[in-house]
Amino acid sequence: MRLPILLAAMVTAFSTAMAKAHEFWLSPEDYTVARDGVMQVRLRVGSEMKGHVLSYLPQDIDRFEVIQSDGVRPVEGRMGDNPALVMDARQDGLAVVVHETNDAVATYDDFAEFQRFVAHKDFRTAVTDHTARGLRKTGFRETYRRHAKSLVAVGSGAGADRAVDMVIEIVALANPYTDDLTAGMPLLVLLDGVARPDAQLELFQTSPDGTVTITLHRTDADGLVTVPVLKGMEYLADSVNLRALPNDDVDVGPVWHSDWASLTFHTPD
Repeated sequence: MRLPILLAAMVTAFSTAMAKAHEFWLSPEDYTVARDGVMQVRLRVGSEMKGHVLSYLPQDIDRFEVIQSDGVRPVEGRMGDNPALVMDARQDGLAVVVHETNDAVATYDDFAEFQRFVAHKDFRTAVTDHTARGLRKTGFRETYRRHAKSLVAVGSGAGADRAVDMVIEIVALANPYTDDLTAGMPLLVLLDGVARPDAQLELFQTSPDGTVTITLHRTDADGLVTVPVLKGMEYLADSVNLRALPNDDVDVGPVWHSDWASLTFHTPD
């Protein structure tokens, strides 16, 4: 009995070490599933749409469910399941897969790592704020949480994405499987349930041959952004928020917290 426990501990340590400073996203085996088919979704962490697959670890998960027109179905996996989600596609229409992690902790032993992170994710005052708070530049901690969604077409794929009450989330305002996206995919970024203005959104486009194209976009005053999309591509949209925690003693506890939103979908040929 000790071997499974040891393996679970090793997987947990690996997933924690890999998760910070990389995107986390839901990766369906197929974004279009027959009405009587099976949805299979993997949890991925990495960069530029390449990375590691994480197993189902209940201690890391706060919320995992599939939302369709007939209601909400929780994902009830077993320790180590991979894919993490395997579920019968019972209901025709658009399925919104939702996954939220529990908080995890990252420790910065190199201030340059923190500087790269805040520059990449466009937190313009984070470095000066860190200094103004009197925080030392090594050995400080940040908690972080992932808020991921994916759109899967079951049968006709008809339906619409919706806000699902996460701290930060990206809502698709068009259905990529049924709507005309010639003018682009309209997205809404929400933070604490309200529109997030002037926020960076990073878009990853993966072509059938595996080529990844990355572009940066910004929401308008209403939290809206329309991103250009092409047919036959996989997309990951990513937006991150960083907050200062009410603690300025790095020896007492974490001093920053980040929330990461991701949304994946596919555009049919």
